[in-house]
Amino acid sequence: MAKLIGYARVSTRAQDTDRQQADLLKAGVRHDDLYVDHGVSGSRASRPQFDLALEALIEGDTLVITTLDRLGRSTQNMLAFAEDLRTRGAGLRVLNLGGGDVDTSSPMGSMLFTIMAALAQMELEIKRERVTDSVKKRREAGLDLGGRPRRITDSQIRNAVRLVESGEPAAAVARDLGMSRATFYRRSRALSQ
Repeated sequence: MAKLIGYARVSTRAQDTDRQQADLLKAGVRHDDLYVDHGVSGSRASRPQFDLALEALIEGDTLVITTLDRLGRSTQNMLAFAEDLRTRGAGLRVLNLGGGDVDTSSPMGSMLFTIMAALAQMELEIKRERVTDSVKKRREAGLDLGGRPRRITDSQIRNAVRLVESGEPAAAVARDLGMSRATFYRRSRALSQ
């Protein structure tokens, strides 16, 4: 008996898949046939729950996803995936495409899938370009790039350097500061320049 296999994915652990799961269940996917990856990038070809969902697919089954980018970002990977589905005799249903099945075995379905995969990859490349451009402009303007704030002040590093110069082992001083010896050396060199 043909069944619906659902797949949901988020790229970071901080995100949740509640909306995706609700949409998949509403589309007819049984809870037992729902596979969810947390904190897994779409650019990875292999994802633990995605791999299990593919193993569960048999001829006549349909993989259901909410958006095409849940499959991945690379056109090449998506086309390989479409070929894999075709050889299995399985279908694909993308809910954001009007809820209709994308039959990758038909010429029209294959074309639509290829176009959508290329668009997903283009979207990723545009985002990357924007982030790179933004970082470059912030650097040129001398603005903060964000990141983790320094817990250890320059004053603390200078005091630690004095301890090392007076004979304390650098490894012990770095450990007391809560950093690695390499980080301590890097920070102390940066202050002496």
